[in-house]
Amino acid sequence: MAEFKIVVGDDAGDTRQFDVDGQDANRFLGREIGEDVDGGAVGVDGVDLTLTGGSDEAGRPMREDVPGTDLKELLLEGGVGYDPSRDGERKRVTVRGRQVSEDTVQINARVAEGTIADALGETDAEDEGSEADADDESDEE
Repeated sequence: MAEFKIVVGDDAGDTRQFDVDGQDANRFLGREIGEDVDGGAVGVDGVDLTLTGGSDEAGRPMREDVPGTDLKELLLEGGVGYDPSRDGERKRVTVRGRQVSEDTVQINARVAEGTIADALGETDAEDEGSEADADDESDEE
């Protein structure tokens, strides 16, 4: 049975990690990088998640330009899986295909529209309350 760690980020820079298994994890099997998945699979209802990448148990990254789920050795000049230290440097790196499989351990996704906090029902009311308390303290002086 599939089991994944789903890391969800949004445009505001907020990220959350969710552990998913069972039927919810099966919603991700066979999906490819760039596809949308219902956020209900990770407990973020009413939001679409766009798959942006992932990695397997050995930490090998998924690459969008490699079809399927298999491992492939590529000679890379940069991009996902390799960051060269000087111009012209290349390296042979093992990467995984763009399709989510049983071998995938972590899946990276982003919220298509809005923020994670809005989708989870978290508001800034707590922050506003602490600012109000700070204003009351300064008025007392």
